[in-house]
Parts: sequence; C-alpha cells; structure tokens
Amino acid sequence: MIRSFLLAAAASTLCFASPAQADDLTPEQAKAREIYAKVVSIRSARGQGKMHEMVDYLVDEFKAAGFTDDDIMVTDYDSEGEPTQGLMVWLRADEPVAKPLVLLAHMDVVDALAEDWVRDPFTLTEEEGYFFGRGTADNKYGVTNLTQTFLRLKEEGWVPSRDLVLAFSGDEETGMVTTIAQAAWVHENIQPAYVLNSDAGGLSLDENGVPVDFGVQGAEKTYVTFELTVTNPGGHSSRPRADNAIYELAAALKAVEDYKFKPNASNLTRSYLRQAGRKRLDSLGKAMRDFAEDPTNEEAIERLRREPSTVGTIGTTCVATMLRAGHAENALPQSATATVNCRVFPGEGVEATQAKLEEAIGNPDVKFEIIGDVTETPESGMREDVLAAVAKALEARGTPVDIVPYMSSGGTDGMHYRGHGYTTLAIGAGGSKPNDTFAHGLNERKPVEAFYAGLDHWMIILKELAGPDAQD
Repeated sequence: MIRSFLLAAAASTLCFASPAQADDLTPEQAKAREIYAKVVSIRSARGQGKMHEMVDYLVDEFKAAGFTDDDIMVTDYDSEGEPTQGLMVWLRADEPVAKPLVLLAHMDVVDALAEDWVRDPFTLTEEEGYFFGRGTADNKYGVTNLTQTFLRLKEEGWVPSRDLVLAFSGDEETGMVTTIAQAAWVHENIQPAYVLNSDAGGLSLDENGVPVDFGVQGAEKTYVTFELTVTNPGGHSSRPRADNAIYELAAALKAVEDYKFKPNASNLTRSYLRQAGRKRLDSLGKAMRDFAEDPTNEEAIERLRREPSTVGTIGTTCVATMLRAGHAENALPQSATATVNCRVFPGEGVEATQAKLEEAIGNPDVKFEIIGDVTETPESGMREDVLAAVAKALEARGTPVDIVPYMSSGGTDGMHYRGHGYTTLAIGAGGSKPNDTFAHGLNERKPVEAFYAGLDHWMIILKELAGPDAQD
C-alpha cells in the first residue's frame, strides 16, 4: 500500500525561505543562479544547432569543480536529421555498497519566438516574483539543480556509498533519440537500483503560493501520434464532387472530438485523486474523491472531464493538433491529413486505442498511420526509502506536506527507463501554482522563491539514498 508521509505542521504556516535580493545570495545560490541564467540563454531547441554549446558549458563547469574526463561522457547522436548530444556525469563511490542511482534531466526545450513573448525568451528575467524564460520550468531548472548539487557535493568532498550518475538528454522534446540511447546504455552498462527524474513531480502551491502537497510521478501515459489521411482523385473547384477529402476528414475529426474513452483507474490514480481531492472544498474536489471511491460515478466523471488538469488522469485522451490539406485554392483536395495525439492509459494499449478511434469514425477510407516510435510502460511502484528521503528534504525546506504519488498525462525521459524494467520516480524540486508555469507556451516562468528553496532538495535526498545505509 502506498504510504503518504504527513508531517505535523499547518499549511497556513508554510513558507519558502529565500533571499529577497540578489545581494543577499549565498555563494551557492549565486552559482546556481549563474548556471540557470546561462543554460536558459542557450537556445537549445530543435533546428537551432545549440546543443553542443549547452554541453560544452556544462562540461566546463563539471571539470572546474574537479570532475575528470573519466567521470564525464559526451555522446553524439542524429535526431531526425539534426545533430544533438547527450551528457552523462559520474559522482563515484570508493567502495560501492549498493547499485548506482541514475538521475535524469533534459537539456533541450520547445522553441520560442521573441516576437511572441513579452520578454526575451532566452534571457533569464526576474520580475514580479518570477524567473521568466524558456526552460525555466521545463527542464532547465532540473538541469541547473542537479548540476549545482553535483558541484556542491564535489566541493564538500562528500563521497557516496554508491555511484550517482547524471543522464542529461538532448532531444526529449522531439525524437527522444538521446533518451532511448542513454536508457539502453544504462541498462547494458550500469543496471541501476532505480532511476530518479527531475522533469516531473514537485510542490503544488495554492493561489497564494502556499505549498499544498508534493507530487511523486510514478507512471506516465503512453504517447502516440496518429496521422489520419483521406485521399481523393480531386478535380477542378468549379466542378465539386460528392466526395471531398477535406469534408471526410472533418467528419472524422468531429467523431474523434465526440468520442469519450471509457474511464479507467489504477491504485495509483485513485490514491492521487483521493488525497488531492481532500485539499479542495469545491465541486472538483468532491468529484475527485467520489471517483476515487467509485470510478463508475457518472457525475464525478463528467466533472473531471471538464477540467484540463484532471481529464487525463481518468483515462485515455485523443485530440487533433495539426492539419494539412489541398494543393491549390482552385482545385479539389487530393488529400487531407490530420495529426491526432493520444495519451493512452497504462495497460490499454495503442492498438486498442486505434481500434476504438476507427470504430468511432466508421469510415474505412480514413487511413491511420502511427508517427514515430511508441513506448508503452507499466507503473512504477513507490519506494519507501525514496519517499522518506523526500519527506526529509521537505521538512528541511519548511514545507512538511503530504506526499502524493500520481500518474503524469505528459511524457518524460522516464518512460524509456521504465521500459527497461527500472522503477522510475520523478521528484523534481520545483514548486508552482496550478496552470502557472506555461511550459511549452508563452512567457514560461518559475517562482523565484521556489527556485532558491529547492536548491538543497537533491543534496538532502542523495545523501539519504547514497549514504552509508544505502540499499538496493
């Protein structure tokens, strides 16, 4: 049974301890901010050719701290026709007493256009209590935090009782070529006890910035993208046909919009909804609690489906995201294609999902094609030692809140490590209000207080998990 650690303190008394101004920064905080500003400034998005700059900078930082060439591995990859790199760094044990731990973050970001943003997306800007910039949340905070943790541990002269290995990927937001290769290399050469991910999890804050709970991601939905295509002989636009590729595709997309997959629940998702629902006194909180008790409760299902933050928790979702059709304004379309992205509930399967969509559309002329590789993975069981280490970090941070395991509707590098059979838990150090990070969108940001308050997070957790009492 999953255990939630509840430490005695009133939520109303919780607060972050952070410097009010840059002049008040400790040397460790100043260094972390320096790293953060630099990695945010590097436009490590697909098509920009900047990953080598990112890797070179990080390698220089690790070497300056005393990591040797033997502790650092840089690998080159071709990600869908574009060069990229992965980075792995070892903090080694003298005489290991347990299997290694692998720690994940990704160095790439979704691209951003300066003309669309209020501020330059590739300049770290501190305003209104936030750090603004592309990657401030996803996932250059993870890169920064794990990097500064390794630098501090090296400076302290602390030697772990098991090897600790950073695995920074270079194309998590696109092809995941580096992720897949790193996960395979880890499986063949390291075989860790388990894997910890910085790219999910973390503190949930209420609208006033007060910590509510800490999420531990223990599962991810399967990411799969279908292209739906209708073809047609076409013709001159002055002579419309009874069958039109665009209209047929539009009808298919309407069917996708209207179709609702059967609700699903696992022990992990029911536990999450039960605990998260207790924090809310509104109709959404009641629906979360009601669904946790009875996943067939129609009223609860309807309410959870109306909420973007919960619709993906209770089953498979599919949504149209892109369109292309026709070849000339005065010609009937010879083809029409839509991209439909699905997040499949663990255990339901991609084939079954496609079959449900095909049945809902009811038109055999709509052809399905899966785009890219698909990784289906099971849930990871919670580890008591990891939860205890997180609880200790939260207590030290002044935020002793419930720890709530959950399933992520998005995808991270963690899926490929779960695919090799490793328990993979995401326990990122960040904190954010609901729908407040704008990751992948305009004006991405992270609370300044959460940035500084999380800098000891990994220090405490790694010393707990890789100390003298470390166990597999």
